[in-house]
Amino acid sequence: MNAAIYYHPEAYTTNSPKLMGRNAAGESFLRGYLQYARADSFWTQVQIPEHAQSFAQAVKAAGRSEPVTMVDKNSIGRLSQPGVVYHPGPGIGDHAWQRSFYGHGAWSLCGITHTTASAGAMDALAQLLAVPVQPWDAVICTSNAVKNQVIRLLQAQADYLVQRFCAQRFVMPQFPVIPLGIHTGDFQFSEQEKAAARAAVGADEDTLVVLYAGRLSFHAKAHPLAMYQALEMALTVLPEGKRVLLVECGWHANDFIAKAYSDAASQACPGVRVVSLDGRNMESRKIAWACADVFCSLSDNIQETFGIVPVEAMAAGLPVVVSDWDGYRDTVRHEVDGFRVPTLMPGAGTGRALALRHALEIDTYDVYCGFTCSFVAVDVHAAADAFRRLFESSELRKTYGEAGRRRAGDVYDWAVIIPQYEALWEQLKETRRAKSKELTRLPHPWPARMDPFDGFAGYSTRQLAPHTMLGTDERDPVSAMQRVSEYRRLAMVNFAGPVLPTADEIEVVLSAAFNKPKPAGELIQEIPADRQSFVFRSLVWLVKLGILNVYS
Repeated sequence: MNAAIYYHPEAYTTNSPKLMGRNAAGESFLRGYLQYARADSFWTQVQIPEHAQSFAQAVKAAGRSEPVTMVDKNSIGRLSQPGVVYHPGPGIGDHAWQRSFYGHGAWSLCGITHTTASAGAMDALAQLLAVPVQPWDAVICTSNAVKNQVIRLLQAQADYLVQRFCAQRFVMPQFPVIPLGIHTGDFQFSEQEKAAARAAVGADEDTLVVLYAGRLSFHAKAHPLAMYQALEMALTVLPEGKRVLLVECGWHANDFIAKAYSDAASQACPGVRVVSLDGRNMESRKIAWACADVFCSLSDNIQETFGIVPVEAMAAGLPVVVSDWDGYRDTVRHEVDGFRVPTLMPGAGTGRALALRHALEIDTYDVYCGFTCSFVAVDVHAAADAFRRLFESSELRKTYGEAGRRRAGDVYDWAVIIPQYEALWEQLKETRRAKSKELTRLPHPWPARMDPFDGFAGYSTRQLAPHTMLGTDERDPVSAMQRVSEYRRLAMVNFAGPVLPTADEIEVVLSAAFNKPKPAGELIQEIPADRQSFVFRSLVWLVKLGILNVYS
């Protein structure tokens, strides 16, 4: 099973000072794909050759010895061989236009959602109704919640197109739900590792460690106030001598945000000691996962779509306390793996002013997310009750933790997820083979990028046609070729080298043009069939150089 991976290093690495969820997801996917793919060769589509070298190095580092084939801008038609291209984002519209030059049925496109709240992501999704995507394309939704949002967006866009253009038919890609995966083995720790990690954060046997892992952004990830308040409320059930330590493993974008977290924790949970670890550091992340007794993530932000950290927590054997929000609703089973805490948001129609401020760029995307999450509430009392129950019972923590560990391995390990990707890709290929023959090829498959000699046909006095009479005043073919060679050394001529005919092709044309003028179509008869159109166009170039002349 082959698929081409659209590869840009930035999308598949966490080695960035501004680590985002999509980076972590991309890095984890590539590692899982290279480990579990049933491919007999690997394909990659890149923008520059250096990226292909990076991809090939990743293949080799993963212990795979299969050949790697690169497709770049100059060879995009080769994508028909693997038959599917996987893009690490939802914006497959531009790629569908690019494919149109080779036929809409030449290969399948497969994208994936990350955040869908940004203007760029929403625009990319909305345009799917007006770009040449096909039923053999797909945009993977990582949760049922995000699929619901995508369908709502597309329905609103369809309503607009129906009213504006009386549109009656929409062709859409598939929207399968496939969760993100993890490498469950990364979250297995020995008792010695756990003890060392707890010592590193100053947690003794009388300390219950609660972990939050993820970006430390109150406006764009998870507002921490509900967690702080709930932890403080839950302290009342602790036996004397027991303490709670909150480990926040992530990163603050700036000092202002770091101080905001510190001030809020001091005010809302003064009885809880808080330790911050840099989540961009691998060793810090390992300490965080190994030291914890309970995991918490009360996400309340529309930027979230799936939420990988609760799954990682389950893989680490931790009971989880999460908000009943977006993808968390898919991954965490209430009172099986932990607790899902109810959330509340305003009804439809009350947020139009927020959308307008974002649309007019009064508010940045971060501010838009922050303003929106200010009106999403997490039930603090329910969260406190969840903490109390877990703090009171080590047996309950163990039961939920073991259930979560089994679920992570059975449902979310890449060994389970990659076959779902491959099954989807194979199904897309089968659909394409069955249905693409029904397409009617348009003369201009990409109207905004049409043949310039068609789009601008009204500019010239006349156009070259097979019956256009062409000849030359040169003494002989040798002198003609010498003049062509001299002109081609000029920078103002040679700059067009990639789209000009070869010397051998020019020689064939000039030999045919001697003695008397001939129809243009005759001058290319000895050129191989697959190059005739290319060389026919170039007859005008020879006229431009004064080598050939036009005869009425």
